[in-house]
Amino acid sequence: MSLFRKKNIEHMLASAHGTSLKKTLGALDLTFLGIRAIIGTGIFVLTGKGALQARPALTLAFIVAAIACGLAGLAYAKFASAVPVAGSIYTYSYATLGELAAWIIGWDLMLEYGLATSAISVGWSGYLQSLLAGFGIHLPTALTAAPGADPLHATYFNLPVFVVMMVITWLLSIGVKESTRVNNFMVGIKVVVVVLVIAVGAFHVTPANWQPFMPKGWSGVFGASAVMFFAFIGFDSVSAAAEEVKNPKRDLPVGIIGSLLVCAVLYVAVSAVVTGIVPWQNFAGIPNPVSYALKVAGQNWVAGFIDLGAVLGMLTGILVMLYGQTRIIFAMSRDGLLPKRLSSVHPRYATPFFTTWLVGIFFGLVGALVPLDVLAELINIGTLAAFSMVSIPVLILRRTHPELPRAFRCPGVPVLAVLACVFLMVNLQSTTWIAFVVWLLIGLAIYFFYARRHSLLSGATDSTTTR
Repeated sequence: MSLFRKKNIEHMLASAHGTSLKKTLGALDLTFLGIRAIIGTGIFVLTGKGALQARPALTLAFIVAAIACGLAGLAYAKFASAVPVAGSIYTYSYATLGELAAWIIGWDLMLEYGLATSAISVGWSGYLQSLLAGFGIHLPTALTAAPGADPLHATYFNLPVFVVMMVITWLLSIGVKESTRVNNFMVGIKVVVVVLVIAVGAFHVTPANWQPFMPKGWSGVFGASAVMFFAFIGFDSVSAAAEEVKNPKRDLPVGIIGSLLVCAVLYVAVSAVVTGIVPWQNFAGIPNPVSYALKVAGQNWVAGFIDLGAVLGMLTGILVMLYGQTRIIFAMSRDGLLPKRLSSVHPRYATPFFTTWLVGIFFGLVGALVPLDVLAELINIGTLAAFSMVSIPVLILRRTHPELPRAFRCPGVPVLAVLACVFLMVNLQSTTWIAFVVWLLIGLAIYFFYARRHSLLSGATDSTTTR
């Protein structure tokens, strides 16, 4: 029964109320946090891969992925507004499903946030190099990509990835509000650039490129949706900031749903434009599909701005993903499931300083040494697994804690969210499933050999019935 011991929700809320993390974030900050986490590698890099799989029906693939994310987002908003504590779905599960389920979900989230940080940094590096090439600046080939990433050249280390990860790590380590101010400016530029793509590219669309619209049928759409789901990853990082929000019951739902809606509209419009300009066959081997489409349209000056916007967009995405990763680890460490050092707070900056640098260095090396296509699907399956679980605690909480105030309601949505996420998981490749199972087995080994014995609940009595 110790595997199902649960945290006391009242104690969680009291602990969060007295936390040393600064409460500095509002609804606008959270919406920007979500937008800058979402818009990035998914739209700027993976659009070409999605077009090859779904053909012109890439727009439908984005809609399907957005619906799945929206359902999970509603469940996130409901729980986050009722129980505003750090840790996202990990914390929610700990209070409803028990410790083992919480550990598995936390382990999945570590896979999501960590590899997403690495993947976004790899996409950022590609667009940076494209931008620099426009000025005649070229890095040594050996330092431009991970080993084996470029079959035509010998590459050993993606230096831009590691450098940008160190810069972002430093920025996050000095404080949340400081990094938020910088990124509120950057996200504005990023959205302007995406809108520019739509506004200019729309005049160069050739409708014939959309025919046949869905040659691979719904199987192609659903397969692309499972991959393009990556484009929406990041909105859940808003709920990870719950303890640093000034008014979580109002601001968290606004931040989560608002950022999802804005990005879904932009993604559908961009995908329609780029597949209308460039026949889907021509995206094979193109690392910068969005700016490539504008070059094909003869708008080289817009393509240059797109490169700049991609660099800024993915830069902010790295920051938010790394932020979410450190807060998940912070919460798990505070519960005793990870070493206590990982939840220590810097006396001056009031941030998890040690954890931020540890995570930044590790996943900076991962991004510098592992190709992007290897990272993308692993991120998706870990994320979908966690999202499929987010609705279950909502249903349980409704029965076990009916007295909790619920500022955000979504009747019927939790079950649909589970079904949508599981459906997309089924459409991922078998090799991705194998890697995911291996990751879970490693996590279970750590839990049974370390986390279970060091948990703060290991000495609790009658913990499975605590409220």
